[in-house]
Amino acid sequence: MRTKIAILGVGLIGGSLALCFKNRPGMHVVGYSPSPSSTEKYVQRGVVDEATTSLHEAVVDADYIFVCCPVGMLESMLSDLRNLPLKSGCIVTDVGSTKASVARCARSLSWDDVHFIGGHPMAGSERSGVEAATTLLFENAYYVLTPDDSADEEAYSRLVSLLRYTKAHIIRMNPEEHDEVVGAISHLPHVVAVALVNQVRSYNESNELYELLAAGGFRDITRIASSDPVIWRDILTNNRDVVLRLLQDWKASTERFIDMLQRQDGEGIIQQFTEAGEFRSRMPERRKGIIQSLYELYVNVPDHPGIIGSIATELGNHHINLSNVQIIESREDVPGVLRLSFRQQDDWDRARELLSSKGYEIFI
Repeated sequence: MRTKIAILGVGLIGGSLALCFKNRPGMHVVGYSPSPSSTEKYVQRGVVDEATTSLHEAVVDADYIFVCCPVGMLESMLSDLRNLPLKSGCIVTDVGSTKASVARCARSLSWDDVHFIGGHPMAGSERSGVEAATTLLFENAYYVLTPDDSADEEAYSRLVSLLRYTKAHIIRMNPEEHDEVVGAISHLPHVVAVALVNQVRSYNESNELYELLAAGGFRDITRIASSDPVIWRDILTNNRDVVLRLLQDWKASTERFIDMLQRQDGEGIIQQFTEAGEFRSRMPERRKGIIQSLYELYVNVPDHPGIIGSIATELGNHHINLSNVQIIESREDVPGVLRLSFRQQDDWDRARELLSSKGYEIFI
């Protein structure tokens, strides 16, 4: 018996899910987009078995429906699905980064024998679109599922069984807990990064040395400030209450530093850095997470002609895919002289081993 899987929105996440399921025994993957040029691209790239611009055609008789649209469109898409004749026992899930509001929406729709289970694959890429889709995206990443208290356990087990093809680690949370945790580890850091960059931008208006000297560590710790503004508007407004509470906590944290500096409390400052360092050191270094990991090496090399080309050639000869090379000029917080970037951990691991064996001084 054929299992039909509908992917509504075949971009990076939806396309990667489709590739994980496609060509599995008995599975048939259908991609949906209202754009004919998009559906044509899905088929040409071999991401899905078939594609359609008809939502009805995509979901009719589907056993699983993955709603892979932006957070701001999720509730509208669920409402559209509610008006279609979905298969009895069908499982509907999403991939959005906020969960409580979509869970409330799904409950309000009162589906008959259709099971909604929220989902959030905590993986991403510096690239976007179906062109970046890969079966490796979710491997060893956390994939959070957020069934509410009334969820059907048999349906939950079926979804978990299907998701084993992603090779992700499934984590079960309730929707509200998810939004609290993800708010702290993703939503708040994005706000802080944007605020920090804009603060320095305002200083730079009267002194361009700020921009010049920010090329090292500052650029690294604020890279998420370059995230898509519209997507993040929707995420933050969707998780508004949680983010507001977190910002109040952040305000209290900064005020503690203000107080310590005013009182010249050196021991208090040391304690703050020590506690932060100890907690951070317990975090897994290379586990895929909600904020895309950086696979980077810093290489201390002599300044002579051809050295960058030599390193790139060495990596190429060993079929190691190097995505970017940067000469670090402002190095106060960054070791090494060259920063080498890789898209996959395997390339990062092999590059580190190779360059170390060639006598290069490597920092990570």
